[in-house]
Amino acid sequence: MNELQFAHKIRQQLNSGLYLLRPEITRRLVTARMSAMACQKTAVSQSVLATTGSFVQIPFKNLRFKQILVSLVLLLCVVTGVFWMADSRIAELSAIDSALLADELPIGAFTDKGFDAWLKRASSE
Repeated sequence: MNELQFAHKIRQQLNSGLYLLRPEITRRLVTARMSAMACQKTAVSQSVLATTGSFVQIPFKNLRFKQILVSLVLLLCVVTGVFWMADSRIAELSAIDSALLADELPIGAFTDKGFDAWLKRASSE
């Protein structure tokens, strides 16, 4: 017998015994359940930074402010990443251009068929 079958049999026994209870006991159980439900704590929405776990907690009561703040941080990260990638690409291309203009490449590089294909491919990008 596995756990699910065992739990099913226990549930059946409890349900069958439910109808044998006297009405005053049933009323007391309903009252106790209602008071327990009334005392139950409700979950509070709270922002927790994912990188630091539960050590740093920033409570946000205004959900719209939280959404705007997260959107701005995400936008800032994306813009910074795009500028950083563009800057590194420009630096790479300027190094290639300065090498071509300064004639630091050997003559064999200009006569190489692969160099011509690379120039055409690089200019089309």
